[in-house]
Amino acid sequence: MSTIIDKIKELKTQRNAIILAHNYQRGEIQDIADFAGDSLGLSQQAAKTKADVIVFCGVHFMAETASILCPDKLVLLPDEHAGCPMANMITLKELKIKKKEHPNAKVVCYVNSTADIKAESDICCTSSNAMKIVSSIPKEHEILFIPDKSLGGYVSSKLNRPMILWEGYCPTHHRILAEHIIKIKAAHPEARIVVHPECTPDVIALANHVASTTGIAKYCKETDAREFIIGTETGILHRLRKENPRKVFYAITQLADCSNMKLISLEKVLWSLEDMIYQVKVPDDIAAKARVAIQKMLDLS
Repeated sequence: MSTIIDKIKELKTQRNAIILAHNYQRGEIQDIADFAGDSLGLSQQAAKTKADVIVFCGVHFMAETASILCPDKLVLLPDEHAGCPMANMITLKELKIKKKEHPNAKVVCYVNSTADIKAESDICCTSSNAMKIVSSIPKEHEILFIPDKSLGGYVSSKLNRPMILWEGYCPTHHRILAEHIIKIKAAHPEARIVVHPECTPDVIALANHVASTTGIAKYCKETDAREFIIGTETGILHRLRKENPRKVFYAITQLADCSNMKLISLEKVLWSLEDMIYQVKVPDDIAAKARVAIQKMLDLS
């Protein structure tokens, strides 16, 4: 294993490459990354990097975002099949029809979406800044929130602002059930329940804290509690245990495992750097329009 890691480091230097890893990646992938974080953090890191090559250990829409923000850089996704089911729950044709039905609506697009969907949107958001983004839109406008109805519903309830919600969702987070929490809470009554806003409303209602992955990490680090029950993709537990060795973390359920996120391995990162595969390049016309929506988000963040 160390030989693979040594080869990755060597090639990274040769290629002037940077490795970005999402918090849901395998532990060993997070450990070799130059930066591990959530969608917003990785987007910002991609925009700031001086590297010639970005190896994006995440899913396809994330690599697209890096390509949009860094058109002069080569973006590699170590597994071309690492997609996002939620991103596939909305098509350009469907979005255009919905926009015609609501001509006064501003489209707020969760970053878990494809480049062409971002290009058709007014502004992007992440789970960490969604409330700030929605709050920035004048009240006279309707809001069409795409594609995640759970995040959109959470934001709508917190801000008391009605929104038109797309019927998309994250299958991984929807496998976390209220009954799972009740069972594990009974076994660990002192533990704090911390969940992601992509979870269903009944799960969110049982939580002590709701936050993005970075927000979850911050809360667990700064809170005095010693035990935590975590309701998001299980990859985050690696980071939480690494950053808080004296605290105990339980996954609400092992079913909250994203098979797409886990497609990337050390071998695939090595092969990606060796053969410069798989390149993700968003066409210039789509990238230009999508960049506007992403930049609006980054400016507000």
